[in-house]
Amino acid sequence: MTSRVAAAVNAAAEQGRGAFVGYLPLGFPDLQTSIDAAVALAENGADILELGPPYSDPVMDGTVIQEATQAALAGGFRLRDTFTAIREITRRVDVPVLVMTYWNPVVQYGVDRYADDLLAAGGAGLITPDITPEAGQEWIDASRRTGLDRIFLAAPTSSDERLRLIVENSTGFVYTVSTMGITGERAELDAAARILVGRLRAQGAQHACVGIGISTADQVAGVLGYADGAIVGTALVRALRDGGLEGLARTTRALVAGTRPSTG
Repeated sequence: MTSRVAAAVNAAAEQGRGAFVGYLPLGFPDLQTSIDAAVALAENGADILELGPPYSDPVMDGTVIQEATQAALAGGFRLRDTFTAIREITRRVDVPVLVMTYWNPVVQYGVDRYADDLLAAGGAGLITPDITPEAGQEWIDASRRTGLDRIFLAAPTSSDERLRLIVENSTGFVYTVSTMGITGERAELDAAARILVGRLRAQGAQHACVGIGISTADQVAGVLGYADGAIVGTALVRALRDGGLEGLARTTRALVAGTRPSTG
């Protein structure tokens, strides 16, 4: 089956730019606003949406995202709300929607049931930060059956053997971790990201998108000098928190400007 996510990355490349992947937590500051925020991301230039159902132990996420997800849980978010939100978002905008989820909620819900409900809601696939390909056969089987994308993470510390395994089992793109640590804004991106993308290419990766620490248009542009896409989360969550939907829209437009080659 054709990967909708890969198609979006390819479409951006055909326009002479890199892809912009925007992350927001579902349920923050409330469910309907999070839906409207995802739509605003797409309407202001995001090529792919990455949405995170709130989780009680977000080990990969920094303070800004943790606070947002805890607020969403306190507001009564339930796992089934994930599919309600995606259904409305995909009805309003034609942009692939990925779910960034820790693995325990998927297991508790039922892997095949989760895949079926995600597909029915119009979702495009999962980003799974805390499961590896060798431990994820049930999800690999379900994603092959449904045609959903499965996006595993590659880290600077990964061996070439592990990178090969990740590339062989990922579809859409490989989530390329820019630096070791949690999500958040960083003044300088780790040079390890550039090296890691090169190593992934050597293992056959067709699409590599870099995330963690990207918070400015200049950083987006820098990453897209060697990668296929840039993933931004914390800066968008902060914009939504501090400026509402209008603040989010402004920040998204500013960041997306970094995906286009400079004409200067």
